Amino acid sequence: MAEQLSLTNDRKEYQIAYEQDLNASQLEAVIHTKGPMLVIAGAGSGKTRTLTYRVARLVEEGISPASILLLTFTRKAADEMLKRASELLDRRCEKVSGGTFHSFAHTILREHASHVGYNPRFVVIDRPDAESLIGMLRKEMGLSAAHRSFPRKKTLANIFSKAINKTMPVEDVIFDDYPHFSAYLEGIQSLHSEYSKRKVQHAFFDFDDLLIYLRRLLQEDSEVREKLSEKYHYMLVDEYQDTNQMQSDIICLLAGKDKNVMVVGDDSQSIYAFRGANFKNIINFPELFPGTRIIRLEENYRSVQPILDLANVIIESAREKYTKTLFTKNSSGTQPVLVSAGDENSQSRFIVDKIRSLGNQGVSLDEIAVLFRAGFHSFDLEIELSKLTIPFVKVGGFKFMEAAHIKDVLAHLRVILNPYDRISWYRILLLLEKIGPTTAERIYEAIQEKNSGYSGVFDVQPKKAFAAGLDRLKDFFRKIDPITHSVARIGGDILEYYRPLLKEKFDDHPKRAKDLEQLLTIMARYDNLERFLTDMALEPPNVSIEDTFLTEQSKDSRLTLSTIHSAKGLEWHTVFIIWALDGRFPSSHALEKTEDLEEELRLMYVAATRAKENLFIVYPMSFYDRNIGMMLNRPSRFVDGISEQILEKQFVGRGGAHLFMDDFSDRY
Repeated sequence: MAEQLSLTNDRKEYQIAYEQDLNASQLEAVIHTKGPMLVIAGAGSGKTRTLTYRVARLVEEGISPASILLLTFTRKAADEMLKRASELLDRRCEKVSGGTFHSFAHTILREHASHVGYNPRFVVIDRPDAESLIGMLRKEMGLSAAHRSFPRKKTLANIFSKAINKTMPVEDVIFDDYPHFSAYLEGIQSLHSEYSKRKVQHAFFDFDDLLIYLRRLLQEDSEVREKLSEKYHYMLVDEYQDTNQMQSDIICLLAGKDKNVMVVGDDSQSIYAFRGANFKNIINFPELFPGTRIIRLEENYRSVQPILDLANVIIESAREKYTKTLFTKNSSGTQPVLVSAGDENSQSRFIVDKIRSLGNQGVSLDEIAVLFRAGFHSFDLEIELSKLTIPFVKVGGFKFMEAAHIKDVLAHLRVILNPYDRISWYRILLLLEKIGPTTAERIYEAIQEKNSGYSGVFDVQPKKAFAAGLDRLKDFFRKIDPITHSVARIGGDILEYYRPLLKEKFDDHPKRAKDLEQLLTIMARYDNLERFLTDMALEPPNVSIEDTFLTEQSKDSRLTLSTIHSAKGLEWHTVFIIWALDGRFPSSHALEKTEDLEEELRLMYVAATRAKENLFIVYPMSFYDRNIGMMLNRPSRFVDGISEQILEKQFVGRGGAHLFMDDFSDRY
């Protein structure tokens, strides 16, 4: 450390006061210049700040911004870091390459797609479109007709994606996670093979393909690999504990001879194995990069010390980890509480009563969250909240870009950009009255035979039954000029055409019309149709449609109900963790595999570290689980037996009455 810290004296003056702005561990990470570095960033320890200052420091040291690559899991995170770095230093930081793994892969493959056998004008398809293609092939191959219980397109897409992200054969994924489909293994494998062929045939890349083909490019083309390694001399990777095997391979391949790679993450917050995240990536990083400097960020800027004391005890029992102890200079604060409730409704009523009490103490609803292991755990609580008209938002439901009416509009845009997009043509044609799958297929084939772009539809001679609808579609396409018309103008023409179809298709068309106006607002930000569609596929707006139109005031007046997975990275004044019942959290299924149980432990740790001031862990004492035929009545093994000096115990009887221990109102 002394050797690295002395680098601060290599130059007499720095524009940024690093020593004043950062704690000792953050400073050590920021001024490290050469070789691999692993930063274990405990919850609330300022990892974003560390990455931001690291970018600024490299640029201030005179390193070319173009040679720095910042990889994150959301575009928003990368943009925010580079914006902050620019504010710290100057606009040179804006020239740093920042984005997601998928967007980076997209950029590289646009230039080098031909090296892996793809047309450089490939089209990126999102998950729903991938599912549509799989469904189409499933029908073409007669699999659904021959086997009524053959997996549906969404399940098949999940199987294929999991196989790629976990670097496993489809066969292993089925036997491990979908054993009830093992009888259809041969058909699933054939479908997967045909799906892969069809994507190449139509120049489609799905999300997983972007990583697959970037890795293949780097593995097979040494010239491209060396060129990129020289270009990106410094790499910074955020949330490294969430990377999958392909992403880890890509980092290793790009590292070059100097291996100036800084990865930041927290092994204790690795909770996305179901998406393919590989916990071993962060654990094994020092083995992949010999000579790795390991720095621990342990000072927490979020929670009071009693909450951190509990979090430290929870994660202590993890079998495999980087040992760290979270601490804060804020040593005051109340103890976390383990609340035993008589039954599920008592659990719900306790939370409602406590929320009211907190409100009387000046804690607003937007500063309170109820977290749970699975979405259905909050059903009873939702009923109680509704009875008392306590407003809440539940994180989940369909995403903005997955709604049918949004997909309909995007299909028209995709056909304008790629007239040979079969999936989008089918979607467009099936919107028209009297046109079914067979007719849609005939029309599509006729359009393709003309080989004249989307204008090929003009020559299709419709039957009387669907002539009116098809003629109206032709009139719409005659209006469009993708060369001279702006993205927003094209979007406006589509909305004008689509509104009558919207009214016919959906009973709640007024609400959905507002969604389309929001989409048009987003389109107005773009001057290139291809870029807009690529962004919508790579990283669409990740909010529910209803939330988009709520005022800030109404947002601030709502309680948050959320799965723990969705809550990662967020924080609240007061957090309730519900259904902390052994058999539910951890789930009974997790008890079968050590690695699953370890991830559930990390999930509890993540939930606990979301709280800033108050933490309540609640469980119903009496619950019969019909699936396993057992009565569940013990608190989660992750908190059971923890000393009352760390975790206070409370009991709430049926109906929500406090039967013993101190009155909660005295605590606030």
